[in-house]
Amino acid sequence: MRVLVTGGAGYIGSHTAKVLARAGFEPIVLDNLSAGHRCAVKWGPLVEGNLGDSTLLREVIKSHRIQAVVHFAGFAYVGESMQRPRQYFRNNVTYTLRLLDAMTDMWVKHIVFSSSCATYGIPTSVPIREEQVQTPINPYGESKRMVERILAWYGEAYGLRWTALRYFNAAGADPDGELGEDHSPETHLIPLAIQAALGEKPALEIYGTDYPTPDRTAVRDYTHVMDLAEAHVAALRHMLKSHGNAAINLGTGSGHSVRQVVAAVERVSGRRVPVKEAQRRAGDPPELVADPAKARELLGWQPRHSSLENIAQTAWNWHISQRPTLGCVDPARHDLGLLGEARSHAPAA
Repeated sequence: MRVLVTGGAGYIGSHTAKVLARAGFEPIVLDNLSAGHRCAVKWGPLVEGNLGDSTLLREVIKSHRIQAVVHFAGFAYVGESMQRPRQYFRNNVTYTLRLLDAMTDMWVKHIVFSSSCATYGIPTSVPIREEQVQTPINPYGESKRMVERILAWYGEAYGLRWTALRYFNAAGADPDGELGEDHSPETHLIPLAIQAALGEKPALEIYGTDYPTPDRTAVRDYTHVMDLAEAHVAALRHMLKSHGNAAINLGTGSGHSVRQVVAAVERVSGRRVPVKEAQRRAGDPPELVADPAKARELLGWQPRHSSLENIAQTAWNWHISQRPTLGCVDPARHDLGLLGEARSHAPAA
């Protein structure tokens, strides 16, 4: 079965393409390499192009005989979305509409959508269940919620089968060492902590040390990227045998503070992580932790790689193995178009 993976040259997309191939699917990656990396596409062909190009979308679906879509492509920097809402809604919503229209016109009926816990905004209770009211507090989260609603209406009108996977914090790297996390700019806590440990940056900035948490730093639910990739395959298989549509949290159900993450990086690296304390960032809640029960019930999904120690160890191993060639072969550009997904939910970096 041929699966179109939009943004498949990015962090989560490339790991998912690998797991799809292992599971017997053929991933066809569509990416404009504005944030993804050509060398991360190893398990199927790469079509270099823009998600907003309706003609290209139809050509790819036809020529590669696409039967399902896993959709990662989109801008994903929370802070930036506050300054550039027009670009975020165009890239994340308008271009996704073009994808859905191409699918509908070409009779492709199954899509797994990369959504986000940012759709919840400030949670009213933790752990967060899917039934909690979604009240995004930034254009990034709003764009993801808008697409979820569009999917529901396309399901009603056109028979589209969809699953929206709401990530919490993706982290870690491929245990085989073939793939890892490399964003430009880098905003995620663990790679930034590793850079600080290696002296590649002077210090890790911790945003907020006055939260009502045990060590006064923010708590997040970190899920290993390979577990997220496996969840996409499970969601696709579930849709192929079921007529139900669903929005599903992907998380471990356990939270770790910024200081706990820093300590884990220090343990696996054997190095000190210099830190610099800074004020909170606006809109960052003290704690974001998923209730993953629905993923277990519907998809039979259980995180297998997501201990904090394993997340830190695989990230460290990949970073060290990539030096001094970190960054692959494609310089990251931050322009409009199709992006490999780059998540930015953690308030610590």
